[in-house]
Amino acid sequence: MVKSTSLSEGSVMELLELIPDPDIPVVSIVELGIVRGVAVDENNKVTVTITPTYSGCPAMTVFKEDIRELLLKNGAEDVEIKIAHSPTWSTDWLSESTREKLRAYGIAPPESNSSDSVPLFSSSKQKIKCPHCGNTNSRLTSQFGSTPCKSLWYCDSCLQPFEYFKCY
Repeated sequence: MVKSTSLSEGSVMELLELIPDPDIPVVSIVELGIVRGVAVDENNKVTVTITPTYSGCPAMTVFKEDIRELLLKNGAEDVEIKIAHSPTWSTDWLSESTREKLRAYGIAPPESNSSDSVPLFSSSKQKIKCPHCGNTNSRLTSQFGSTPCKSLWYCDSCLQPFEYFKCY
């Protein structure tokens, strides 16, 4: 049976834009590139394909619950959520506007692409641009920030700590 409120792939994507990442609430799961695909059948069954930002990401449970709840409240008859591990999620998928949102929130966005030669847990003397003052007079204080995908840095210019979204 088709509901009177018919969903489309576009309307579902618009709804999914309302779901924030639980660790970075200024960025949606669509903006992060976690949502890989959407399909809607003639019975308003919605299938959403998502990719974790890293293996074992604890937010996946939250994403699935939030997606299911939002879509069922907005006309979906049924919701199926598929997990795609290939291709693996990459910071390359972050748009410039998403990177700017991270910066404005106080998180330094990835400064390189996944194909660059800096390893994820590099001990190199990398200098990250501070999202507060824009200076590169920064230093790594911890390989891990509030989540494994971020590291903790300190800016010696403005004396502010900040997180850096690791490139992978």
